[in-house]
Amino acid sequence: MDRQDTHVDAVRQAAAFLRQRLDELPDLGIILGTGLDGLSRIIEVHDQIPYEEIEGFPVSTVQSHAGLLIKGTLAGRPVLALKGRAHIYEGYSAKQVTLPVRVLGELGVRTLVISNACGGLLPQHRAGDIMLIEDHINLMSHNPLEGPNHDSWGPRFPDMSDPYPAPLRRKARQAAEALGVSMHEGVYAAVVGPNLETRAEYRMLQRMGASVIGMSTVPEVLAANHMGIKVLAFSVITDECDPNNLLPISIDDVLAAAARASDLLCRLLEAVVPTL
Repeated sequence: MDRQDTHVDAVRQAAAFLRQRLDELPDLGIILGTGLDGLSRIIEVHDQIPYEEIEGFPVSTVQSHAGLLIKGTLAGRPVLALKGRAHIYEGYSAKQVTLPVRVLGELGVRTLVISNACGGLLPQHRAGDIMLIEDHINLMSHNPLEGPNHDSWGPRFPDMSDPYPAPLRRKARQAAEALGVSMHEGVYAAVVGPNLETRAEYRMLQRMGASVIGMSTVPEVLAANHMGIKVLAFSVITDECDPNNLLPISIDDVLAAAARASDLLCRLLEAVVPTL
């Protein structure tokens, strides 16, 4: 059995377990990123399963990633929420990192809302701001679509001309405007990490057209698009990456900034989720 067969079997086994455990599976999924697991408080929880109980699920070793799959409702809409994620820098492969997304796809999720914490690269960015992702740059040198293609999931060469569909982004903008919430929109650059970047690297990223930088999301977006799952993604800016005025930052600083922004993102999600 080759690695692709092993990966497909792992996805199917996890999906079979969850079908037995959970009734009436929703078609909307949510991923709660670094420092943003507090968003789960707006979900009315009907059931929750630790990742350790789901065979094959990668378990995060990172602070603030609780590692729970939650079934519940958000603003009256049934959802499956991933409270925490794994990262490539933890030693997982891109396929392992995206296994939960594959499982959601097997369970019938057709729309996925993703959140993450990131560094802001533009002068107008402030810690605690929210950015709607309109496009991305993959600088990870990893791709979950590498290897043999599983045709029942998607095509060998999936199109990525609109990975964050314009109609979904329009709904997010409308929700933000109705709430009076200020929201940036821009390009997410994904790197492996776990170190933060040098001044020279931030300057390079700015010249490339990146608005923010982070260590997640893009592998999940690639897997979702491959399966025909529509993606709406939000970044919470937790640090200001101005290469001319760069200050040291710790994970505690990142988590504190994410916590400050979580109430705002909660309001936004409660407004936009019923429209998806």
